[in-house]
Amino acid sequence: MIKSHGYAAKHSFSRLKLFDFDREEAGADEVEIAVMYCGVCHSDVHQVKNEWSNTVYPCMPGHEAVGKVTRVGANVTRHAVGDIVGVGCMIDSCRSCPACLAGFENYCEGPNSWLATYNGPMVPAKKAPTGENMYGRDNTMGGYSDTLVVKQDFVLKIPAGLRPEAAAPILCAGVTTYSPLRHWKVQAGDKVGILGFGGLGHMAAKIAKAMGAQVTVFTSTREKLDEAARLGVEGVMEDDKKALAPLKASFDFILSTVPQKHNVNPFVELLKRDKTLVAVGALEPLAPINNMETAMHRKSVAGSLIGSIAETQEVLDFCARHGIGPDIEIIPIQQVNDAYDKVEDGEVRFRYVIDMATLADEVKD
Repeated sequence: MIKSHGYAAKHSFSRLKLFDFDREEAGADEVEIAVMYCGVCHSDVHQVKNEWSNTVYPCMPGHEAVGKVTRVGANVTRHAVGDIVGVGCMIDSCRSCPACLAGFENYCEGPNSWLATYNGPMVPAKKAPTGENMYGRDNTMGGYSDTLVVKQDFVLKIPAGLRPEAAAPILCAGVTTYSPLRHWKVQAGDKVGILGFGGLGHMAAKIAKAMGAQVTVFTSTREKLDEAARLGVEGVMEDDKKALAPLKASFDFILSTVPQKHNVNPFVELLKRDKTLVAVGALEPLAPINNMETAMHRKSVAGSLIGSIAETQEVLDFCARHGIGPDIEIIPIQQVNDAYDKVEDGEVRFRYVIDMATLADEVKD
């Protein structure tokens, strides 16, 4: 076992604090990683507070982790000691269902679905049809820790063109927006709308622009109009009916990155015939869809969930190739609770990344 340290919450009402635990050493096909940086995702906040009613405590978040390989198992061929690597939202899947065999582990249809980097399997034993947990792990401790141990084929290579700290949020925010842009075949010249301009939205805008699309972001924060201009994209206040009116039926694709329940109907109206609005931010029921609008113009409202391992590697390479990455603010782990408050209040511009070296300083004390 590996003596490990991290930050975890013991209850939905408690703050994150130093937590000591044991990790199993790397097996034959696993990689041991010393975590250098870990992004703070809005879903971490949801999970710690049990807002999805599935949290396993103690809850140690973190699914945007970048670190250095310190040990490899006997059968590992994809990674070597010293490599800079990443770990995203998943660390295993059933590997045998139609989705996994097609390379879409993020839609794993196995009895427990995929094994999350923290909080255990997406479908716990008590909700699985078999009543069992195929992974044998009811809880997993995530990247807010000094060490991760992950199967080699769920570990991503960080391209040399990406700074490790900037690569971290791409492992979730990047692939969550890249996957639908790629699946719905956004291409150069398309008019793309991005609803919400936070951690996910600003990455979506950068990626869509790099694909050659004409990008418009819709935000509820007036100050972010200046950020949109800085990125070289259009910015519109999402509640400005006068500004929305001339945009009706003009978009080839719209991506909603808003992390809470919201009304997408005003934006469905902005789609061209046969085009799609995809929601990736909210994992709860949205306001009812106006089916008159979708039916009259054969429009679609769809969802998308993170991305596959292959897509995650693709987006890392894409960002390195195009010289793009998230706007980040690096914080010590001791400030993570304050960061959560600011994420909930929408104050972060745009992604907090924890410098995990600060954890080592606390453990020494």
